[in-house]
Amino acid sequence: MPTALVFDADTLLCRHTKLGWQPVCLDLPESLSIEGYETLGAVPLANDKQDTQTIIATAALSRAFSKAHHLLPHSIVTAGDNARDEYGDAYAFIAYRELISHLSAADVALLNQSLQLLRWQSDTQFCSRCGHSVHAHPAGERAMVCGSCNLHQYPRIQPCVITAITRPNPETGAIQILLAHHRRYGQNSQFKRYGLIAGFVEVGESLEHAVVREVGEEVAIEITDIRYVSSQPWPFPSNLMLGFRATYVKGDIVIEEEELTEAAFFDVSDMPQIPPVGSIARDLIEQVAAEHTIDLRHHP
Repeated sequence: MPTALVFDADTLLCRHTKLGWQPVCLDLPESLSIEGYETLGAVPLANDKQDTQTIIATAALSRAFSKAHHLLPHSIVTAGDNARDEYGDAYAFIAYRELISHLSAADVALLNQSLQLLRWQSDTQFCSRCGHSVHAHPAGERAMVCGSCNLHQYPRIQPCVITAITRPNPETGAIQILLAHHRRYGQNSQFKRYGLIAGFVEVGESLEHAVVREVGEEVAIEITDIRYVSSQPWPFPSNLMLGFRATYVKGDIVIEEEELTEAAFFDVSDMPQIPPVGSIARDLIEQVAAEHTIDLRHHP
């Protein structure tokens, strides 16, 4: 039976279980066909089941589409975000960022795909060349086609670099990592979160050049030994995060004040609050720590 995940912007319909909030897959009636991308609020998913995958869904739906087609649990419609079913289980729309820390990488990849396709569909209803209305690709390809000039518009992925920069502590020799407080994290001094230097790749530059440029722009230091580590899709709005490691060479930190409020090198054994489990920033920081036998499993 076809099943679907239900999204409301960047939140996902979930049920509260012993394991915490878990995504809900709604059963879809056989009469409801979701084959292309023309039906606003409904997209088919490419779902190649992996060993660690527990979420099996053939489509992603918007909350509005689900409500219009009477697919949502009755309690969600009547009680809103404080809903419970007849067994007392709680339902709510939970932010994607809160879910990724306890879902498998395969499940997170499916949620990423869903969020990005729903947003792409919503943003691609007219041709970017001539303004004519578009329709789903007739052969089922993941594309919207202009009925006037035949322009094919595919989901766009924006490459971003994110870099863990390390050095020995000048006084003790302990490994340090450069962490920055970004303005987008907010100004709550009690729970101030620090992250890595990151930014979009610009037209005409290599990934390595983007790393050097972003580091120079945001903290004004020089680095060397730039090496690629891993990547992660990130659906805000439709990014592919490319993770790097690099080594500090020289320079005093001077922050780009439009982006950051502060930045400094911290001993990996004594860091402030860092990005959550499940993010590539956390993975890069944990990799540095593990190389020096520092366990961050319980670090906030």
